[in-house]
Amino acid sequence: MANSTLSSLSYFILGAYLHVGNLRYFCFMITAFLYIIIVIANTSLIVIICMNKSLHEPMYIFLCSLFVNELYGSTGLFPFLLVQILSDVHTVSASICFLQIYCVHTYGAVEYLNLAIMSYDRYLAICYPLQYNTHMTYNKIATLIALTWLYPLLACIVIIYLNSHSQLCGNIIYKVYCDSHSVVKLACSGTHVANIYGLIASFGTIFGSFIFIIYTYMKILLVCFSGSKETRQKAVSTCTPHLASLLNFSFGASFELLQSRFNMNSVPNMMRILLSLYWITCQPLFNPVMYGLKMSKIRVIGKSLISNVGY
Repeated sequence: MANSTLSSLSYFILGAYLHVGNLRYFCFMITAFLYIIIVIANTSLIVIICMNKSLHEPMYIFLCSLFVNELYGSTGLFPFLLVQILSDVHTVSASICFLQIYCVHTYGAVEYLNLAIMSYDRYLAICYPLQYNTHMTYNKIATLIALTWLYPLLACIVIIYLNSHSQLCGNIIYKVYCDSHSVVKLACSGTHVANIYGLIASFGTIFGSFIFIIYTYMKILLVCFSGSKETRQKAVSTCTPHLASLLNFSFGASFELLQSRFNMNSVPNMMRILLSLYWITCQPLFNPVMYGLKMSKIRVIGKSLISNVGY
């Protein structure tokens, strides 16, 4: 489809799907099961936090924002995957493709920014426990959460605008879902602005958040080494799930960036598909388990609610 502008393209073809025959129904059931688990787990934790006043603390409010983002990101992917798994022809309309690009990119940015403000919260709680309530007011919490969501939602509009005004020389995306760089690679020319903006936005959000998190944890470690045993135990209990979540998400996001920017043909196709889905699928499964098990307040309240339902 040469010399074609985006406005004349009515659909894209997703070229990374494997022909699995009757196994498609098995893949459909597994994918649907994972999505149901994600929805139930994240929604349950959101309800637990919202319905219990004892959990209306900054740390749990930021967690609630994180779980909302897991629902948002997985909903931007899983229903789309379920339709594509059962389809014989893997096509997607241009409008749906760009909507998914918007959802996937905002999900990733919100995730990193949310993890950054959670590390800031732990930094204040551990390094300045006596001034914590003064520093972390409800107005400040609302401002941080608003910035965490508004910045990606606005920044990704620019990505969509730049991609939608590119002249495309093809419509085959070699992935199982739509992403920005795959569309940029279809452009005939004039991709410098989109590439530069994409790199600045991605690396600014990811590495900016990562550097900030490293800084806060260096401060936390200094306090732990010079502090009491109680301080160290508090740091371990609240920081372990956060660090595990950060490392899990960073692994998936790093591979996604590498796959988008470099030639990964040496990696088997099935492995590329699984790793490209990892950063969107595993985090919504991982976080509810990690925080639900590690956060004692959530665990205790969750058990009491299950016991009450049983009666």
